[in-house]
Amino acid sequence: MTTEHTHEPQETSGPPHTGHTRRRFLAGAGGVAGALALWPADPAKAAAGTRVAVLGGGVSGLSAAHELAERGYAVTVYEYYDALGGKARSMPVPGTGTDGRGDLPAEHGFRFFPGFYRNLPDTLRRIPVPGNAGGVHDNLVSGTEALFARAGGRPDLHFPLRRATTPPRPGDLTLSWIRDQILSVLDLGTRLPAHEAAYFADRLLVHLTSCDARRENQWEKVAWWDFIRAEEMGEEYRTVLGVGQTRNLVATRAEVASTRTVGRVIIEALLLWGLLGRGLDGDADIDRVLNAPTSEAWIDPWEAHLRSLGVEFVLGTQVRDVRYDAGRVTGVRVSARDGGDERTVTADHYICALPVEHARATWGPTLRAADPQLARCDALRTDWMTGVMFYLRTPTPVVHGHINCLDSPWSVTAVGQAQFWAGRDFPRDYGDGRAHDCLSAIISEWDKPGILYGKTAKECTKEEVVAELWAQLKDGLNDAGKTTLRDEDRLGWFMDPAVTGLGGPDPRNREQLLIHPTGTLYNRPTARTRIPNFFLAGDYVRTDVDLATMEGANESARLAVNALLDADNSGADRCEIWELYRPPELESLKRVDEVRYKLGLPNTFDLG
Repeated sequence: MTTEHTHEPQETSGPPHTGHTRRRFLAGAGGVAGALALWPADPAKAAAGTRVAVLGGGVSGLSAAHELAERGYAVTVYEYYDALGGKARSMPVPGTGTDGRGDLPAEHGFRFFPGFYRNLPDTLRRIPVPGNAGGVHDNLVSGTEALFARAGGRPDLHFPLRRATTPPRPGDLTLSWIRDQILSVLDLGTRLPAHEAAYFADRLLVHLTSCDARRENQWEKVAWWDFIRAEEMGEEYRTVLGVGQTRNLVATRAEVASTRTVGRVIIEALLLWGLLGRGLDGDADIDRVLNAPTSEAWIDPWEAHLRSLGVEFVLGTQVRDVRYDAGRVTGVRVSARDGGDERTVTADHYICALPVEHARATWGPTLRAADPQLARCDALRTDWMTGVMFYLRTPTPVVHGHINCLDSPWSVTAVGQAQFWAGRDFPRDYGDGRAHDCLSAIISEWDKPGILYGKTAKECTKEEVVAELWAQLKDGLNDAGKTTLRDEDRLGWFMDPAVTGLGGPDPRNREQLLIHPTGTLYNRPTARTRIPNFFLAGDYVRTDVDLATMEGANESARLAVNALLDADNSGADRCEIWELYRPPELESLKRVDEVRYKLGLPNTFDLG
């Protein structure tokens, strides 16, 4: 049972209190002078009596609560789990801590904060941490290289990830210069034939110079696999530039992934502009991780700060149904996770910050009829992208950054955690004193046969998944005469308990990830709905960053809060929103392409 709090929306059978608005003050005072006399100078005071129910305590829900609380709203967050943070949270491995140590830390999958994230880092700077002038943001540390591990004796690629110390000057960033840089990287890191490398570079130039209309109306409908003509190229091309840039990074298949999404976010924002040092978060490098388990470094300080701002949390609560009547949301039916303690809570405004697969199940026919974009969310697709933590007897950093096992059938990525955790030591702080490292690995492909049992991950039991994943990691890392991973070093493992039923007829994963097949953009809703007191936040909401990420979740929350402030006629400052970097040198070429697109002509550089 949860205790009642002052800010918690109360059970009621009547319509919600709508609160005062600037428009009502203007009408009631009979003019501007009267309105100025009655309207508080501090927007936070004006919002103090306005209650907001935030459904979901993941990154989007906590981001929305943060922005609203700073503006004086009374916020209550309803969260399914007994801890906050959603897929981003850490979770202890029960019963593993002894002699005063904490339980071994585990997560749904490792965290990754690319340098092009700018909305989420702004929030991190506003979460105070003792001794950190920049708050939680100071807990971010850079990975200096990525390892693209190859199986079968093929040479691995160690790829430096430091941003350019001398980024190109404005006049230097020409298409020929960009093409040369792409070709240099492909020549250094792959075995691609010259004509295949040149073709890929030319395809990137097509996307770089495509106008927004062409990207949204043409490339959104074309799969990345088809855009780069992977089927016509060699195995190296398909593995590195097809699968390696999609399935391993965002849990979506190159054969169906939208070219607009892959091109804008992964190729341009993450890799190209990141390496050139443009559009990044301050002096950030391309790859950043936290300097401690996620909840210690981020979620726990965030919760403490939000509580200090007056945010209330109701944990262990499942949202069952969003009630709609007479043009407004009138309440939300919630219960304990086991179905007990069912009740209806009300507020003035509601922000639905649940993952899409759970959110759409709470939207009934009348709510969907009020805003057709809610029904279109049924077409959005999610997939599995879940990790396994391996606890090791010896420090095994492998590389100072992330590992991408390019040839693994399960599209495995990983990172050695302990090397980044400043001031924390496994044998001293966690477990029973035997673990010295945690290799956090993620499976992105759950539907292809593995190398050990010949079964898909979903067909394997949990124990078989762990053995198969370990075998694929060794296949990528134990070659070229070296043995990086040893069976005798493995102490134990952990998988998110949200994954159930593996090896049986009905495998389930409660924490899936939005994927981006062609056409996904057209079904993604906006944060503002046609229901005046109901707003959407989550990585499935249409944002500029587009990709299902923590950055997208944070950006969507800012959009939802701005829409709420508009609906409330609030005088509070709107949330600032950073969009993906657009190099000014390419804008003239995009304008040319806009004309060509309207005339039905292909992009200037699209030679087929």
